[in-house]
Amino acid sequence: MIKRRYWLNLIEGLWKERSVLLLSGVRRAGKTVLSRTLRDVDYYDCELPRIRGLMADPEEFLEKRKGKRVVLDEIHRLDNPSELLKIAADHYPGTKILATGSSAIGASAKFRDTLTGRKAQIWLTPLVSDDLRDFRKTNLAHRFLFGGLPPLFLSKKLPEKYFQEWIDAYWAKDIQELFRLERRSSFQKFLELLMVQSGGIFEASKFAAPCGVSHTTIANYLRVLEETYVAHVLKPYSTYKNTEIVAAPKVYMFDTGFVSYYRGWHDLNPKHTGQMWEHFVLNELYAHMQSRQIRYWRDKQGHEVGFIVERRGRAPVAVEAKWSQDNCDLSGLRVFLRQYPAAKAYVVANDIVKSAVKKMDKIKVTFTGLGGLLTAFRRSI
Repeated sequence: MIKRRYWLNLIEGLWKERSVLLLSGVRRAGKTVLSRTLRDVDYYDCELPRIRGLMADPEEFLEKRKGKRVVLDEIHRLDNPSELLKIAADHYPGTKILATGSSAIGASAKFRDTLTGRKAQIWLTPLVSDDLRDFRKTNLAHRFLFGGLPPLFLSKKLPEKYFQEWIDAYWAKDIQELFRLERRSSFQKFLELLMVQSGGIFEASKFAAPCGVSHTTIANYLRVLEETYVAHVLKPYSTYKNTEIVAAPKVYMFDTGFVSYYRGWHDLNPKHTGQMWEHFVLNELYAHMQSRQIRYWRDKQGHEVGFIVERRGRAPVAVEAKWSQDNCDLSGLRVFLRQYPAAKAYVVANDIVKSAVKKMDKIKVTFTGLGGLLTAFRRSI
């Protein structure tokens, strides 16, 4: 099994702070394989009735595994997983627990009580750049078209049928088990339309009629997609409300492979590559920040900055993702920095090897590659 070092190091580091970790991510993101590559762990698959029987008495189960490192895979299959995790955190702090669950685990009523402050959460995103090096497949065009779910990424041929199979499993196992939505055709139509316009401004009114549902239902669908990490809703960043967009969010879908599939792309032209790079950079920021505190900025004249990272009590960080540094349009960043001169600003491009600081209207802007951006974020965010 391939060891995904970034994630393994993240788990090991968090285990030093908390005894109970909750690992979630979309279906087929690699949670099971990742958890089994941890060193010296006792692994339990909670989908198996025999394993669930072992945990019928949580205290007895934990007492026998005192001081060990334990993986509880698919923990949401237990009747009362919170009870077991609470007992582990309160009475067996020397026992390290990694509990895995689907992308919807945080939305489950089973995890909405008793665990606040007792656990650390890890969001396993689609493959990041560190993963590509571990998998020894660093071609970004392949990552963009095949996506970041390991089984699809490792396919030799574009696995078109598997994209639809994933959607079917997502509906049956994530959506129906937790949200029990009706009208699958309307929900799937909405999902497909979002894939096609991923990265664009979201207006509910444009989806209601094609999907045959109300604006309220569309809003509920988007909430479900966001709670299950299939859609990322970026709200606008604003303090100058008379000149800036304050209400309309942008929506990015979770994986470049699915976006490419629903757009009918089998190869990438320069425009496609730039759009997929933007998605990839956002995925990297989410993975390293382990937070969704990312917005975008746009004014009423149409100037825009791709990503704005909010920092409590400090100036924001502006990030423009450009496939190439040559001839890229930075007019939006220039206008933003006039309004927010204290902000930190980065232009992250795939063709930048060595970071350089340049001045834009006397304000420093760092031009860097993805590795340089992530290093800067580890130091300051």
